[in-house]
Amino acid sequence: MTKAQSKIPTSELKLSIIIPAYNEAGTIELLLEEISRQDFSHPIEVILVDDGSTDGTRTILEKYREIYKVVFHKENQGKGAAIRTGIKCVTGSHAVIQDADLEYDPKDLVIMWNKMIAEDLAVLYGSRSMKRGRNKEAGFTFYWGGQLVTLVTNVLYNLRLTDEPTCYKMFRSDLLTSLPLVCNRFEFCPEVTALVAKRGYKIQEVPISYQPRTAAEGKKINWKDGIEALWVLVKNRIW
Repeated sequence: MTKAQSKIPTSELKLSIIIPAYNEAGTIELLLEEISRQDFSHPIEVILVDDGSTDGTRTILEKYREIYKVVFHKENQGKGAAIRTGIKCVTGSHAVIQDADLEYDPKDLVIMWNKMIAEDLAVLYGSRSMKRGRNKEAGFTFYWGGQLVTLVTNVLYNLRLTDEPTCYKMFRSDLLTSLPLVCNRFEFCPEVTALVAKRGYKIQEVPISYQPRTAAEGKKINWKDGIEALWVLVKNRIW
């Protein structure tokens, strides 16, 4: 695939929402309810990938198998692996990643979706930094770690992102499915950004809301994942 791409007919527009989930029994149903309230103006499909949960998430998702696409990993493999499983199930013209917690507001997906369609974009990110001051701040290490990853991304790939590690990454499906992703954990974000940038795409952003949770509340990413993200960015730049 190259940057030259044909416009997708309106009748074929559909958004695939990929939701990787690991031990999110406390939030997954609330998230699905919030998604169902949104007016996307075009069809959507929800793809839920349970990544070996042990807290009751799997039991909850069993109830939704007739409504949404639900896939179960027998064992925990990592967020990146769950996303790659979800990508294989995509039938929409576009796809987006949605965390199973409530840190991100699905209302922002509608804004992103409308911009993608109106401007015929191949890729669009939701930026938490563009709403800084109106969003709750994450912890010191988490925030500045994200800023460092963003800076390194911009330097290595000649981008002007304000929030590389954001969950809300939306793509044309033909682009996303063509990428040779090998990620298993949280390195999906830097890997997909690196691969898209190397193909010459300049990634646009829109402001999004953000309500971060703490490790005690279930946040799973940590400083080691930040180090891994930096390595993935450098590795993909070199090779």
